[in-house]
Amino acid sequence: MNTYFQQVNRYLTMVAQQESEQVMHVAKQIVKRLTQGGIIQLFGSGHSMLLAQECYYRAGGLVPVKPIHIESLMLHQGARQSSQNEKKQAFLASYKDQLQFDDQDVCIIISTSANNPAPIDMAIYAKEAGALTISLQSLEYQQQPSRHPSGKRLEHIVDEILNTHVPLGDGVLTVDQLQYAPVSTILGATLLNALFAEIIELLHEQGANLPVFGSSNIGKNNNDALIDQYGQRIHF
Repeated sequence: MNTYFQQVNRYLTMVAQQESEQVMHVAKQIVKRLTQGGIIQLFGSGHSMLLAQECYYRAGGLVPVKPIHIESLMLHQGARQSSQNEKKQAFLASYKDQLQFDDQDVCIIISTSANNPAPIDMAIYAKEAGALTISLQSLEYQQQPSRHPSGKRLEHIVDEILNTHVPLGDGVLTVDQLQYAPVSTILGATLLNALFAEIIELLHEQGANLPVFGSSNIGKNNNDALIDQYGQRIHF
């Protein structure tokens, strides 16, 4: 157990040291779009979808955040099915008309390996609609070949990259050559929350009204007004 905590701390320290400038750079671009009426949409398959859910309707988190739900790519519909569908070429084509991107939106595509067709196609669709596209991925996987018919990986499509530094195979411990103890969710959630914290601080510096959910468990908040403000585009 203690070894796992040590490894998590080591990776978190590395991400903080190596990605802080990129987080600030990306945050500035997102703030421009939020102040022009855009929202942040997040997409992932399987466990990556858990990170999209992490940021949604979150006490202390940004209000204009919308996870893109495609049920057959989510774990509760069948873990093996979600993994298989993510790898199918053109799987997202039948869902394209359901996507709702404005040209001031931001789309964060979450994929540790960044080589499967579904996240790559989502980045393409969002970019075609004029959204700012950002990947949350591990560049440790960049030698893994793309499964997309274009031959491109996610980092070849998106406008910006947030590198989680997750090791190949995800696990940070080994026993008898068995790799275990994954860190992708911890590192991904930390990077996303750090990004959103930077966005909130930049909005505050600009004197903007802060679209931040208060906890419904500790007293009065402005949540209902914020939900009314963004409710036409985000289902709360």
